[in-house]
Amino acid sequence: MPTPTDYAKKGALRAIEPAISFLARHSVSPNAITTVGTLLTVAAGVVYGTGHIMTAGWIMAVTAFFDVVDGEVARRTGRSTVFGAFYDSTLDRVADGALMAGLTVFYATNPIHHNIYMMVVCLVGIIGTFLVSYTRARAESLGIDAKVGVMQRPERIVLLSAPQALFGLFWNGWVLIGIVILLSVTAWITAVQRIAFVHRFTQHPDKKPIRMVSDPASPAKPAGIAASRRAQS
Repeated sequence: MPTPTDYAKKGALRAIEPAISFLARHSVSPNAITTVGTLLTVAAGVVYGTGHIMTAGWIMAVTAFFDVVDGEVARRTGRSTVFGAFYDSTLDRVADGALMAGLTVFYATNPIHHNIYMMVVCLVGIIGTFLVSYTRARAESLGIDAKVGVMQRPERIVLLSAPQALFGLFWNGWVLIGIVILLSVTAWITAVQRIAFVHRFTQHPDKKPIRMVSDPASPAKPAGIAASRRAQS
């Protein structure tokens, strides 16, 4: 069943279709697109750390474009590769860490909004965010598609961009506090959901079919095969 995020993504793809076609027509490297998007996200994390929350939110809104376009360009130009998928997933982790690290620095150093408790929430959120991606990646290595949970990467990007771009430190920073707490809590919930998902299907493999990522009976494919660029999240 399609989620609201799926409908939003379809709408976004229609809106940026001319840009995707232009990049594909000129054979722009998907890895270069991924790199630029990651650098912008790291820049947003730095801006978060300096306390310019609204500006960081708008930068994050721009990075969402790169997050979608790299995979689309790779598919249309036939340049989807195993390394591309690995590179995309790895840089996504860099981006996720940079954003939460920037917010941690903000709560540690800002003279007005300094908050030791929010520093802890941010650090817990960093661990939870990495667990979300790790649990799915580890499940896929076992042949199980564990793309389940309440908070996946598209939702995290939206929550780290739209509210900040629109509200910044509105209500004395309580909007931002609510978003950071929500991200941290739902990241851990998602990680636990994926652990439970894998446990359930590995304990009762005969009762319910496991959604296989690849056919374990088929011979291993060489490293140069085409692969989806979308990262585990």
